[in-house]
Amino acid sequence: MLRFLLPLSILVFLALPAHAAPIPDVPAKDMVTMVDLGAKACIPCKMMMPVMDALEKEYAGKAAIIFIDVWENPDQSKKYGLKSIPTQIFYDRQGKEVFRHEGFFDKKPISEILDKLLAQ
Repeated sequence: MLRFLLPLSILVFLALPAHAAPIPDVPAKDMVTMVDLGAKACIPCKMMMPVMDALEKEYAGKAAIIFIDVWENPDQSKKYGLKSIPTQIFYDRQGKEVFRHEGFFDKKPISEILDKLLAQ
């Protein structure tokens, strides 16, 4: 019996995500928030990575810029009603969804949306 349990426990361990990071609160409390829902291995999502890095630096302390990997956290796809990835969702300070975009999204139009939300 023990020889069957050990392989089973190894399979269960291997099935768990390697680095499943805790999922942050979305939207961030009392903050303009942009969440990018994608996967580290999808090509358009990979194209979003430098955009997200630049946005995180530019809007640090002003707006929450969040990435959630929906392949590592499959329950998040249903939670946000995703049709495709990447999907970017924008929230105002009150936590209301105000804009949604599917696919690669360049930094300039994202910044315009964030700046407009921050000015409100």
